[in-house]
Parts: sequence; structure tokens; C-alpha cells
Amino acid sequence: MRRGKVYYKEYLAGMITETDDGDYVFQYEAEYVKTHPDLFITFTMAVRDEPYRENRLFPVFEGLIPEGWLLEIASESWRINKNDRMGLLLACCQNCIGAVSVVPVIEENEA
Repeated sequence: MRRGKVYYKEYLAGMITETDDGDYVFQYEAEYVKTHPDLFITFTMAVRDEPYRENRLFPVFEGLIPEGWLLEIASESWRINKNDRMGLLLACCQNCIGAVSVVPVIEENEA
């Protein structure tokens, strides 16, 4: 299971998780829901307590992953398969130009 902290601007908005069965779950942080109910990360994912779950990476996160020649460089540099969308998201999307960024969570058993 791989996870990343999702930031909206400077706020910790939630957590993106790739489950062991290949699904993707995005959950807004409880504190974020209370303090920023109108600061959604994308129009299609309103701020709410319930998690969002899909069998594909959510479009808002797909849009953060590099494309074209930059994807080639990222894939070769980090030795990540271009089809490993979560791996690319966690490797490439910590310092994005837009308002949303994703910081990998290192689990204790991985360290």
C-alpha cells in the first residue's frame, strides 16, 4: 500500500492511497473538512468526510503527472514504469506549479 499526503496550497488537505487490491482512495483530513469546507482540490471532489474510491487514479492526480519528454526523463531517472501512475505521482508531484501537491508517506516497514 502506497500513500501520499495531499496539500492544497499550504494546507494538508488529505491522503491519497493505493490499496493492495489496486484501488485508489482519497480522504480529506477531518481538520481540513472543518476549517476549509469550500477549498476543494477539484470541482469533482467536494470537501466531505466520506472517502472517494476509484479503480483508476483520480483525474486531478493524473493531471499532475508529467507527460511527453518530461515523463520519459522522470521514468528513466527514477526507474519507474510509465504505467505505474501512483509511483510517478509520488516521485514527481511534490513541488507542482499549481495549488495541489503530493508528498510520499514512507511507511516504517519501508524505511
